[in-house]
Amino acid sequence: MSEVNISASAVKELREQTGVGMMDCKKALVEAEGDFDKAIELLRLRGQKMSEKRADRDAKEGVVIALVSGDNQRGVVVRLSCETDFVSKNEDFIQLTKDITAAALSHFPATAEELLTMPMNGSTIGTILTEQVARIGEKIEIADYQTLEAPLVTSYIHMGNKAGVLVGLNLADEKYVEAGRDAAMQVAAMKPVALDKDDVPQDIIAKEIEIGKEIARNEGKAEEMLEKIAIGKLNKFFKDNTLLNQIFVKDGKLSVAEYLKTKNPELTAIGFKHVKLG
Repeated sequence: MSEVNISASAVKELREQTGVGMMDCKKALVEAEGDFDKAIELLRLRGQKMSEKRADRDAKEGVVIALVSGDNQRGVVVRLSCETDFVSKNEDFIQLTKDITAAALSHFPATAEELLTMPMNGSTIGTILTEQVARIGEKIEIADYQTLEAPLVTSYIHMGNKAGVLVGLNLADEKYVEAGRDAAMQVAAMKPVALDKDDVPQDIIAKEIEIGKEIARNEGKAEEMLEKIAIGKLNKFFKDNTLLNQIFVKDGKLSVAEYLKTKNPELTAIGFKHVKLG
């Protein structure tokens, strides 16, 4: 079939179905000799090629969505990244992120790679993202995906979908949802590196000890005192950078652990996930 046999209505229909530009739709229909399904497949393949071509581009903008299951025992956070702020603020892009997050919560895959294979809207999430690359012309990817399971999981979305937090509590009672949300807001605001001091990675501890020693050395402290001084500074680091030990932002007289205990002496946070742009 020659190019003149491709009707404007066919091009329009293909554009409406795929969201790809008119000229690209027409080229695909010409190459497919008018076969609509083959044209869609060609556009998908071109989307894949576009995705690979743009793989080295920065995708620092995007949307972060956090969702919790109806029984409050599972939660997921998805960060869908793009290249420009213009795309990240588009309602369709935001809705796409919400749809992917809902699919993630429903299927609860362990990794982002598995998430791409999950079904959504009659296709797979990976295929849909490839089609979006062709449609939008930007690098689009699931840049982060986190899950959390606990007796009670709460969520918080910060700064207009720029960050999402999950916090897990040890007691399964809906009356503690607000306390969990307060803890999630704390994570978003204060960015702890771990739940408690025992959860801080050893490489971070070693780095902080070395920094503490170097500071003390530059202050002229005796060499035999450096280790003790560094450990003291490390304890301050734990207080400032672990969730349960941080000063609670809503009440400077309490730590987060102490705040949770005002709700129930047994209540505590047992995990958190923090996903943000950048």
